[in-house]
Amino acid sequence: MENITEGTWDSLAVQLNEKILQTLEEMKFTHMTPVQSACIPLFVNNKDVAAEAVTGSGKTLAFVIPIIELLLRREEKLKKKQVGALVITPTRELALQISEVMGKFIQKFPELTQILLIGGSKPAEDVERFKEHGGNIVIATPGRLEDMFRRKSEGLELASAVRSLDVLVLDEADRLLDMGFEASLNTILSYLPKQRRTGLFSATQTQELEKLVRAGLRNPVRITVKEKGQAAAAAQKTPSRLSNYYTILRAEDKFNNLVTFLRQHKHEKNLVFFSTCACVEYFGRALESLVKKVTIHCIHGRMKNKRNSIFAEFRALKSGILVCTDVMARGIDIPDVNWVLQYDPPSSASAFVHRCGRTARIGNYGNALVFLLPMEELYVNFLSINQKCPLQKMSPIKDVVDVLPKVKAMALADRAMFDKGMRAFVSYVQAYAKHECSLIFRVKDLDFVSMARGFALLRLPKMPELRGKSFPDFTESTVDTDSIRYKDKNRQKQRQKMLAELKDKVKVELPKKNFIKNKAWSKQKSKKERRKKRAAKRKHDEGSDVDEAYMTELLEDTRLLKKLKKGRISEEDFEQQITNGSKSKHEEEEP
Repeated sequence: MENITEGTWDSLAVQLNEKILQTLEEMKFTHMTPVQSACIPLFVNNKDVAAEAVTGSGKTLAFVIPIIELLLRREEKLKKKQVGALVITPTRELALQISEVMGKFIQKFPELTQILLIGGSKPAEDVERFKEHGGNIVIATPGRLEDMFRRKSEGLELASAVRSLDVLVLDEADRLLDMGFEASLNTILSYLPKQRRTGLFSATQTQELEKLVRAGLRNPVRITVKEKGQAAAAAQKTPSRLSNYYTILRAEDKFNNLVTFLRQHKHEKNLVFFSTCACVEYFGRALESLVKKVTIHCIHGRMKNKRNSIFAEFRALKSGILVCTDVMARGIDIPDVNWVLQYDPPSSASAFVHRCGRTARIGNYGNALVFLLPMEELYVNFLSINQKCPLQKMSPIKDVVDVLPKVKAMALADRAMFDKGMRAFVSYVQAYAKHECSLIFRVKDLDFVSMARGFALLRLPKMPELRGKSFPDFTESTVDTDSIRYKDKNRQKQRQKMLAELKDKVKVELPKKNFIKNKAWSKQKSKKERRKKRAAKRKHDEGSDVDEAYMTELLEDTRLLKKLKKGRISEEDFEQQITNGSKSKHEEEEP
């Protein structure tokens, strides 16, 4: 497909509906991208497609337009509660985005309706919406869609509604499998009719995806769209208008450099990727305080109801910062992103490519920068070979201000910030241990002291990776961290109550029996003496006729035998000591 050239919509191999062409004109999409030019005619002519194209290449329109065309061409028009098309996507942000694009096209087709089924809203509300308004086009995330199929008792007959299905699209199909949706997908597919058109759209092909292609598609046409003018073997997976950089920094210098960079690019739109939700929470909060007069939003996978509104707000901004995890790495189209900053390299090389792809979309220019530790520089070569993703070195920023004391002050002023920092540090180390490229990213190579400084920690957390190690170069805060209070009065009150309950519990649950090892040596000795006396008294009371001297000798012989078995003494020594012991005994017994 490398030879396909971009052209106007009129030059497409199939004739599109006039109203679709009008909408494309209104959206200022005058020319097709290669993936659109390749997929639309095949899909409209009832072929299954498995399309691989670089991120930001316009895959959404490559299936939105065929969906509408196929539904308009149906002989029997769809009723309100009949589903004609189903689009499944891994994240709610991507589903929202597809729904937005779909909505612009079906405005001109009032006979078609769509419904969005994603997390962040109550399932019961989705049931009522479908029952009331229906949905010829369903755009959904796997978890919520699977749940909807199981709500028959609430009057939702989704299994019946999908019998009329014409088109199934799996967008970011490889990511659907990466995120562990395989079981949900199998359940959903079991409800769908076999006679349908299926499209798989992805930026990368994986072995798992190959299995899905073989299982779900009938004789599919495979489409691989490369960057124009590049040889297939050397085709890079990031957009050609993307300038991709890396910089080498010590762990303790990373955050200072990030703050300085963001202060220098205040009037631009920037994405900052961290490896964990806890890091987003902590560093996002710090950036809000340190980078003034800029709108800063945070998004991560553990957020439930807020994500949809935050995503919509950030998309509408002309400038601002979005601090996020890889939940924002795939397929998300945020207009006019200037810089994608990767504070931590992601756990997989393909995720690196997807992160970069949030900028330089649909022919625009963009920049990406990843912060690497000195020991991680080999990752640059790895990306160049493994992902066909070349990176240029960027010199560290000049005039960097040390903001870490301010972050420490924030932790001292509010226990919530202190807690966030400790959780972020632990989660970072845990994520590092799970890195796909384990030959480069090794926990044992981490400089924990430099890292702890970079996280502005007041003390090191207790965690398995640090157990048994000493860090004399790390200076802990002189303040007792247990005395740090929550700014939130309710949280502080709750904490005090919890500590008081814990104190009472400890008093009540004092062990009845004190262990010998916790007692003074003198007390242990006297206890042993008392035990011996009690045993002697018991023996006397029972009228034992065993001679005490004989018992002592027997015990001594047993002790020597144990030493022999353990190899502490030789057989000669054993014999000698046994003989000598017997002699001395007999000598003592003689008158």
